[in-house]
Amino acid sequence: MKPPVVLLVDDEDELRRSTAQSLDLAGLAVQDSPSGERALDFITQGFNGVVVSDIRMPGMDGMTLMGRIHEVDADIPVILVTGHGDVQLAVRAMREGAYDFIEKPFTSQHIAEMAARAIDRRKLVLENRELRAAAGKNDDIEARLPGRSNIMVELRYKLRAIAGTDADALIIGDTGTGKEVAARALHDISSRATKPFVAINCAALPETLIESELFGHEAGAFAGALRPRYGKFEHARGGTVLLDEIGSMPADLQAKLLRVIQDRVIFRLGSNEPIPLDVRFIATSKADLDAEVAAGRFRADLLYRLNVVTLRMPALTARREDVPLLFLQLVREAAGRYRREAMEVPPRVVADIARLDWPGNVRELRNAADRFVLGLGLQSAEEPSTDSDERLAERVAGFEKNVIQAALVAHGGSLKPVYEQLGISRKTLYEKMQRYGLDKNQVGMADASEQ
Repeated sequence: MKPPVVLLVDDEDELRRSTAQSLDLAGLAVQDSPSGERALDFITQGFNGVVVSDIRMPGMDGMTLMGRIHEVDADIPVILVTGHGDVQLAVRAMREGAYDFIEKPFTSQHIAEMAARAIDRRKLVLENRELRAAAGKNDDIEARLPGRSNIMVELRYKLRAIAGTDADALIIGDTGTGKEVAARALHDISSRATKPFVAINCAALPETLIESELFGHEAGAFAGALRPRYGKFEHARGGTVLLDEIGSMPADLQAKLLRVIQDRVIFRLGSNEPIPLDVRFIATSKADLDAEVAAGRFRADLLYRLNVVTLRMPALTARREDVPLLFLQLVREAAGRYRREAMEVPPRVVADIARLDWPGNVRELRNAADRFVLGLGLQSAEEPSTDSDERLAERVAGFEKNVIQAALVAHGGSLKPVYEQLGISRKTLYEKMQRYGLDKNQVGMADASEQ
């Protein structure tokens, strides 16, 4: 397990440095950040430590930062630092998941003791996860990218196979299939896991500041550049750079990126000094980059540099058998986020979920799980599309298989309530399961005897 660290977030340089020094003197390793946006680069599901953040900060405030952290891992302790007038806000934050809060001015001993307690709690959480994994439960990759379909098993195998290398990777998939989830998983199980994971949305980079954002600049490099600044590439040294929606990158910047990937060297704006760059590049795209190359919108040489390894994220329509289990997992996660009691999902609802198409893929299915937990019903899903050449018997068989599989999942693999719910005999259920290749264990359930 990696050594624990205190991630200290505060926009006030002097206070941040003095607090970091106090924690260091108390024997705690410290990583400080001047903003919530930069702090998120260090947050992973396996983050071993505690976050101490000021509430009042420009840009992303402490409350927003806590919410973003808990989207990655709800068990990461977050301690909020408040001013005298922010105590009520801090109490509300604790109801929403903060570990604790401390009011300014605070003593070095107080904050060090609080951080140490939070680190101990985090250590127990991570050790518990390791014990569950050692006992044969789903490992971290399976928890992030669940599914028993062959296509998902193969995807997880490829992720593990390339995680120990520094090979750059290209992840292709439709919107909502989990491209960034796969990229973060690849980073977190690699040797770079303790270093930053810097995500860059290529479609949202401001055209006038693209080079400064990526490469950094020296003081005086352009009007308004009053002091030197690290770019995102330099900030990620030793870690991973995610180039999200790489197909949206402007053509002139593609040429500069190609040079960076080839040489692993950058130059800040206004400087001729080369800066060595030790990073791994992961790019994602929902567009077919081969088609973009053919259309002249994407450089072929850049594509060849990026796709040392290509991973394809399947749409839910390509792994329908995973939908019931995935929905149940998303319901459990949503109940935890909204602090609701564990919810039983009626078999009828699971059957409906399995029957519908989800054009927004996992993202849309997660939204449906959230609505279900909040009592708002299931909305926005589409009826399954059908091929006009598909025979009626094939459509009926596909529907029947989905209904039986959903019932098996909903009843935890126990067969008796399944055939009673479906109104068929035990023999008929066995025959249909054999016909469709269904097994109560292979759909992800533990062995369950008939009662």
